Amino acid sequence: MRQKIIIDTDPGQDDAVAILLALASPDDLDVLGITSVAGNVPISSTTRNCLMLVELARRTEIPVFRGSAGPLARDLVTAEHVHGPTGIDGIDRPAPTTQVAEASAVDFIIETLMTIDEVVVCTLGPLTNIAHALTEEPRIAARIKQLILMGGGHFEGGNTTPVAEFNIYVDPQAAAQVFASGIPLVMMPLDVTHRAIATPSRIDAFRHLGTPPGDAVAGMLDFYHRHDIERYGMPGGPLHDPTVIAYLLDPGLFTGRYVNVEIETQSALTMGTTVVDWWGVTKRPANCLVMRGLDADGFYHLLVERIGRLR
Repeated sequence: MRQKIIIDTDPGQDDAVAILLALASPDDLDVLGITSVAGNVPISSTTRNCLMLVELARRTEIPVFRGSAGPLARDLVTAEHVHGPTGIDGIDRPAPTTQVAEASAVDFIIETLMTIDEVVVCTLGPLTNIAHALTEEPRIAARIKQLILMGGGHFEGGNTTPVAEFNIYVDPQAAAQVFASGIPLVMMPLDVTHRAIATPSRIDAFRHLGTPPGDAVAGMLDFYHRHDIERYGMPGGPLHDPTVIAYLLDPGLFTGRYVNVEIETQSALTMGTTVVDWWGVTKRPANCLVMRGLDADGFYHLLVERIGRLR
């Protein structure tokens, strides 16, 4: 049965690959809409990138909604140093001709969740839109089938501060609200995504597809992975956000544990930390399925096979 999903995102090259993976899987995923949020780059750029991606995938029937321009209680932190000024540097795409939907992202999220059952929310960026929606309509928490997020870290630490991952660090107050909401949560932390390395041979597999989407993915990843090679000495950049969509398509690629996760929102030193109680030392009730293991070869096989369906 096709799973009904909302994609909330701040593209970002890795977000772009996740979106293309979802749009390439219409037999499995019914994408009800894509909502933009400020994060990797400002909201004008993330919204434009969403429109460009639905055009690249030839799925312009899927609406794009403009979302929050900044976090709940902090100044916006962006990551142009990783993704480039457009967010998806590495490809040359014309300006989109598709128009953004009239409704706001938050209004769309609320209306969709209150009228359609069994919707999975896939978040690839800061959780600002979801927090605003929860504040305006708390009843949506009980109606979300599952919220699968890319964010946080535990054993791997952080990638923005020593202990905080970017998506959570940008808006820790929003993340805290979501993690306390009672929504069934699945978390794809750095512990998983750092196993999903886009090595040169894996990037070449997209280029060998010989299609515009395959060429676009290869171009984006050629640009994107330079940061992690230079900073961490990795053999390529980790593809963080596609793990969210891959989990929906093939959950057997992942292993994890259902544990308690809390978000640090007070300390300047550890702001945005996902405090993962992996060993149950606090006895706090579990609120999140946290992934740790990934079949990386199977993950990349899925990505290449599905994106190869786009023309």
